[in-house]
Amino acid sequence: MIKIEDFKGKTISAIEIRRSDEDDHEIVIAFRGGEVYKMCHFQDCCETVEIEDICGDLYDLIGSPLIEAEEVTSEDATPDGLTEPFGDDSFTWTFYKLGTKNGGVTIRWYGASNGYYSESVDIIRVNP
Repeated sequence: MIKIEDFKGKTISAIEIRRSDEDDHEIVIAFRGGEVYKMCHFQDCCETVEIEDICGDLYDLIGSPLIEAEEVTSEDATPDGLTEPFGDDSFTWTFYKLGTKNGGVTIRWYGASNGYYSESVDIIRVNP
């Protein structure tokens, strides 16, 4: 299983946000040396997981080694300063904090379900 912390020390060469009409959200991250990863959620029945907000400039992450790569989650409790979800039986906020000497970015994902399905973000390697 790949964790965001595995990216610390690596240099991003490209980063792209993809959102489709079907509410599929993903972020594709390419690193120097050719490794490509995708942050996404594999949709099942009764849940949604989507990018809620990106704070900072993703371009600050390109070209310098990552000095920060951290995941913070909050399950069934809304962090201070954020709007309470509406009627979701179960929910998870997942924050990914990435930073270089040029600046930092926080990617906020929101997952909701009936309590029986995953609300997490998956990180997978796209290329071998």
